[in-house]
Amino acid sequence: MANALKAAKLLLLGLVLAAFSAALVQGKPEYGRKEKATCTTCHTKMGSKELNDMGKCYAKSKSLKDCKAAEQKLGPQSSLRQ
Repeated sequence: MANALKAAKLLLLGLVLAAFSAALVQGKPEYGRKEKATCTTCHTKMGSKELNDMGKCYAKSKSLKDCKAAEQKLGPQSSLRQ
């Protein structure tokens, strides 16, 4: 009985950790609302987890404003251009 309880606790802990880590790596609609941007501003295509250059910049700075400022400084040849 004690082993079953221990196994159930470990399973529950594993599920909680898996759910938490999945939430950390996925883009969230709140980011789009905060930045007033569509998903494809940062992602290569709708529904994709793959980030484009703007998305990679946003992942580091947490601000599209900072990314757009960098894009303007770098000019039209910048890989941040969309």
